[in-house]
Amino acid sequence: MGNIVAIVGRPNVGKSTLFNRLTGQRKAIVDSIAGVTRDRLYGKAEWAGRKFSVIDTGGYIIGSDDVFEGEIRKQVQIAVDEANLILFLVDAEDGITGMDEEVANLLRRSEKKVMLVANKVDNAMRQTQSAEFYGLGLGEVHNISAMNGGGTGDFLDEMIAALPEDPEEEELDIPKIAVIGRPNAGKSSFINAITGIERNIVTDVAGTTRDSINTRYNLFGKDFLLVDTAGLRKKSKVHENLEFYSVLRSVRAIEDADVCLLIVDAERGFEGQDLAVFSLAERNKKGIVVLVNKWDLVEKDTHTAKRFEDNIREKIAPFSDIPIIFMSVLNKQRIYKAVEEAVNVFERRQQKISTSKLNDLMLPIIQATPPPATKGKLIKIKFCTQLPTRVPSFAFFANLPQYIKDPYKRFLENQLRQHYDFNGVPIQIFMRKK
Repeated sequence: MGNIVAIVGRPNVGKSTLFNRLTGQRKAIVDSIAGVTRDRLYGKAEWAGRKFSVIDTGGYIIGSDDVFEGEIRKQVQIAVDEANLILFLVDAEDGITGMDEEVANLLRRSEKKVMLVANKVDNAMRQTQSAEFYGLGLGEVHNISAMNGGGTGDFLDEMIAALPEDPEEEELDIPKIAVIGRPNAGKSSFINAITGIERNIVTDVAGTTRDSINTRYNLFGKDFLLVDTAGLRKKSKVHENLEFYSVLRSVRAIEDADVCLLIVDAERGFEGQDLAVFSLAERNKKGIVVLVNKWDLVEKDTHTAKRFEDNIREKIAPFSDIPIIFMSVLNKQRIYKAVEEAVNVFERRQQKISTSKLNDLMLPIIQATPPPATKGKLIKIKFCTQLPTRVPSFAFFANLPQYIKDPYKRFLENQLRQHYDFNGVPIQIFMRKK
């Protein structure tokens, strides 16, 4: 996992503006999770070749501008818990306020690396005024204007220099499996059921954040790493922001994994939040297995499972080629099957198809069903190859790649899925100029 930078400060000092500038206005990946993102609060940034993640802690604080000290405290607490570096944003227009002093006190006590950033410094007079922030006792004041970008280049150079070295991750060629899903769907009990059986932990892999612990297991002849994000938070801090934390944790567990086991509560069905977490995994191109837990509690008739499964596939379309397993953690029903399936998905995700085999299969199919002509021009696909990426990706070379639309790409993807087993694995189709 890379470094995490958190932005803290009282309302209206420009936290979201700075967040947007750092993440280049790219949609943060928490954009579709209902009820959490009044604001976008987690994004990725890169500067001078270093990648890092940014949290805007102000993005989820409930209550408008009259944020009370308690809320600010929570914000700072999250930053201290989650980040390697904290950016404390103050407003050069207003000067030091009581709330700034409050935040400064909390930060000084935290022993975390803090950079004090004075925003809205867009003229010489403000430059002079911003000197008063040295009075907060947090060292150097970095003057920027998040709105027009003034000073941000130098500030980013210093920020990158302040970040710890990116941890060296051990590259093991065994699946990293993350257990994800909404709170209370049974993630912890599933992990306990698996790991409690033969708790033969091989190693705690170095270089992982204390937020997601990668533990190596060997179970039923399968060797894998479990990315466990559950149970690391002291309960007292969690309850106000359970949803926020569970989202942030899912995001990071997903990024850190090869295959995600998405646990769904059978009694609640497959809901919006399940779909949001599913989409996160899919957008990150991770392998996915859906586990329907508490199946023992559902009233059944002959078609229940089939109906439930069809309903899920309908909601996750177009990417519905995934394993769905009905299980009961309580009765230890099919929980091994879940691990086995995750390892299988990992292996499918690794498969490489030779270029000659791929062309022998796909070119006749393309000839029989060519892409529809656009603007009277015939589109010809002459050649295809699998790209050397971690995620199965295929490039199709055409005379007019820009005219090939999504439905046809989906047709190609479905053909590949019919002939090769990519069950549970998102694949990417690229059109390139011949």
